Amino acid sequence: MHHKYQLFLGSSSPRRKTLLAQLGLDFRIHASSINERILNGEKPMSYVKRMAAWKALTAFKEINEADALIISADTSVIIDNRILGKPLDFEDFLQTMKILAGRTHQVYTAVCITDGKNKEDVVSISDVSFKELELSEIKAYWDCGEPLDKAGGYGIQGLGSLFISQITGSYSGIMGLPLYETAAMLKKFGINPLPP
Repeated sequence: MHHKYQLFLGSSSPRRKTLLAQLGLDFRIHASSINERILNGEKPMSYVKRMAAWKALTAFKEINEADALIISADTSVIIDNRILGKPLDFEDFLQTMKILAGRTHQVYTAVCITDGKNKEDVVSISDVSFKELELSEIKAYWDCGEPLDKAGGYGIQGLGSLFISQITGSYSGIMGLPLYETAAMLKKFGINPLPP
């Protein structure tokens, strides 16, 4: 596919890499280290948009190539209007699972695409319903190792799917990169995954 950009995914997430590859685009990985601390009083929507934009702009500066186009994303799990981060240890994970069990929460994934001059961003919001959880299930899930690097302590594409009774929204967004919205923004930069 011919376009004027070198495409970069500003993330080391294997899930985002797999998802972006589904669009059939050539891209490279450039993940930046940024401070992901939540600001005092910061709302979840503002936080995910700020993180995605900061990742994209930081990657653009680090790559320092005029034809670079960066796609970055940030995913947060939200319940009662607060952000549940990646679990620090088993106790933290256990508290998160107790909060999520038997309830519906939201997954916000912000995507930011920039060429250094223009910036497009969007937030995909999905509802995820968890079944009631037994302590033995929670322990077994922790022991498999999957929760460690996941926002909210679970992965929809792995064994975490066993806890999910229903989703409404974007499956790829819950995984970390909403493909419909990402493809729509890429078109604004002249990149069409399905050229006519």
